[in-house]
Amino acid sequence: MLITSSKLPNSAIVERLLQIVLVFAMTLPMLILYATSTLGPLLSQDLHFESELLGYLVMSSFGLAAVLSLCAGAIVDSIGSRSALLVLFYAVAAAFALIALAENFYGLVVAAAICGIAQALANPVTNLLIAQQIQPEKKARVVGLKQSGVQLAALFAGLVLPAIAFHFGWRAAFCIIVPVAVLFGITTLFIIPKQHTRAGNRLAFSAPTLLLLWLMGIQFCVGIALSAFVIFLPTFATQHGMPLFWADMLIAVFGIMGMFSRIMLTPMGAKLKDESLLLFGLIAMAACAMAITMHADSESHWRLWVGAVGVGLTAVGTNAIAMSMLIRDSAFGPVATASSYVSFAFFSGFALGPPLYAALSGYSGNLLLSWGALISVLCAACAMTVILASVRRHKVQALT
Repeated sequence: MLITSSKLPNSAIVERLLQIVLVFAMTLPMLILYATSTLGPLLSQDLHFESELLGYLVMSSFGLAAVLSLCAGAIVDSIGSRSALLVLFYAVAAAFALIALAENFYGLVVAAAICGIAQALANPVTNLLIAQQIQPEKKARVVGLKQSGVQLAALFAGLVLPAIAFHFGWRAAFCIIVPVAVLFGITTLFIIPKQHTRAGNRLAFSAPTLLLLWLMGIQFCVGIALSAFVIFLPTFATQHGMPLFWADMLIAVFGIMGMFSRIMLTPMGAKLKDESLLLFGLIAMAACAMAITMHADSESHWRLWVGAVGVGLTAVGTNAIAMSMLIRDSAFGPVATASSYVSFAFFSGFALGPPLYAALSGYSGNLLLSWGALISVLCAACAMTVILASVRRHKVQALT
């Protein structure tokens, strides 16, 4: 059982530091995805493997994250948020150090898998801290802020890492993350009270509720579409004549739009009676943006920018809204456990998206089939949001 601990010291500085730590607890684990996207061509060229294998590199990371997410919430409840954050940041440091030292593709796979440990812990531990330490009227805003950390990773990977790699090599670009992760681990020791280090002595598991199952299905579909989109958008762009610099800028723009989406839309969703229909609108618009992108060619690069902006503004925000729903509505179950289940679904989608896209492209030789599959998955997510809204409405009516 989780032991309730005292609030963090009533200090504006400590509160601000806590929010920064929450943001980077989301940024650093997800950086492996976007770094693989922007630096992937350099990795495959230097380590002599086919670029299609980048999808399986992402699969190793998010596949392990998905499996671990099933028990991550229970682990966070058991060891406490302080210890969980330390494991998160030091796992990131170890993963990026190993990537910088990797001599072949298999070394990258092992390193990426270690980063999956941090990814599995990210949402349960940050959501638990918000539920415990943030005032109710600020929760939605802080959720949106910390979830924007994922898109900060995209911005950093699109703007900073390629510049470092150009001047000092891709190994230096990955190596620079190591001291950053260690620094945030040290910061955790000072801003998270020791009371959080022991939250119980046994693991407790609970089955997902019906509401949670539908939300998991939505996030699974969004994860498939988002991961494939992010990994292969730069490659798709260069295949149609866009210079690599501008292809990487697509990811940076995607990150900026995603940060804006998560920061602005999460508080907006919290003001609605039911966020499910907002999820429907965002996912539907993301499908339309991908439909425009799939028809890009050497004469219409503008379609690629529409995709980066459109998907960043819409689909990216849905995960932050989903996490806010878990914190605000107890019908989804205990916060840490529910967060771990949603993370399991989202990461499972992330793990399957890139290899699915690559397999369809390789099998048919037609990229339109791969894009069509991603759009179909988003349409399925739209259908599930309608069902989720109906189930929530009936549950409310049953209680009144």
